[in-house]
Amino acid sequence: MNVLSILLQAEAQQQGSQWSFWVMMILIFVVMWLFMIRPQQKKQKELEEQRKQMRAGDRVVTAGGIHGKIEKVKDGTFEVCIAKGVTIEIDKASVFAEAQPEAKKPTKSDDKASKREEETKPLNKE
Repeated sequence: MNVLSILLQAEAQQQGSQWSFWVMMILIFVVMWLFMIRPQQKKQKELEEQRKQMRAGDRVVTAGGIHGKIEKVKDGTFEVCIAKGVTIEIDKASVFAEAQPEAKKPTKSDDKASKREEETKPLNKE
């Protein structure tokens, strides 16, 4: 009798462990979907919407890192001017983002002001 009761208890424990395994697998999938897949889908939709709104004159960056200005918008492509007289045709899917405006380059007066600031800074004695 003892052997039979031990086998029945072992079988009952295995059934419980199978259910907990499936619950954990489902829970892991839900967490992955919430934290990895769903945000990526949102980002992809935003990028697709941004590509649809791009017009001639917008500055863009391609997936290859080429910066340029959109000259013409076609059905599935953009004609992008990357230098004077150099225009390339790229697929809309290869446009990575709109380029950020260029930072202001320092002028000579800015350089003089920064030199004066450096000269008037007290020296730290440590």
